[in-house]
Amino acid sequence: MVDMLVKLYDLKPDPALDKRMADQGFVIRRVLPPELRALTAWIGPRFGEGWVSEATVAVAHQPASCFIAVRDGQIAGFACYDATARGFFGPTGVDESMRGKGVGHALLLATLLDLRNQGYGYGIIGGAGPTDFYARSIGAIPIEGSIPGIYANMLPIASPDGVSESRS
Repeated sequence: MVDMLVKLYDLKPDPALDKRMADQGFVIRRVLPPELRALTAWIGPRFGEGWVSEATVAVAHQPASCFIAVRDGQIAGFACYDATARGFFGPTGVDESMRGKGVGHALLLATLLDLRNQGYGYGIIGGAGPTDFYARSIGAIPIEGSIPGIYANMLPIASPDGVSESRS
């Protein structure tokens, strides 16, 4: 998958999206380190052990570079940056039952605005999956020649049940 470049200095908060999240009962916030086990227990079965590893690194930063969407005391989604490489957005995921509500967009924007507030002018979406979404929602553009990118030659990831998975 292609990497994408985002001009962080062009991003603006979206009050309408914030209101939409609040109206639906979602809170978008930075994860707290004591919530690491709850977060990784949620990520693992939905997105795999590779993303658990990346989220663990992001939560270990001070301040944590991982955000969560919470509704009714339950995680609905997450988004991280500076996990595998500095200036890289991801991983990110939203529970299947919560998709289509704007949660992914809200997490993306909150995370990238925080990345900008940490002093970055540009962000990279590593191995971007939904490229049309990133282009439409934040003006991200593909980085030519970025396939296979930073994840090339990665070791297989063994899950607790011994099954290997790849990052995708």
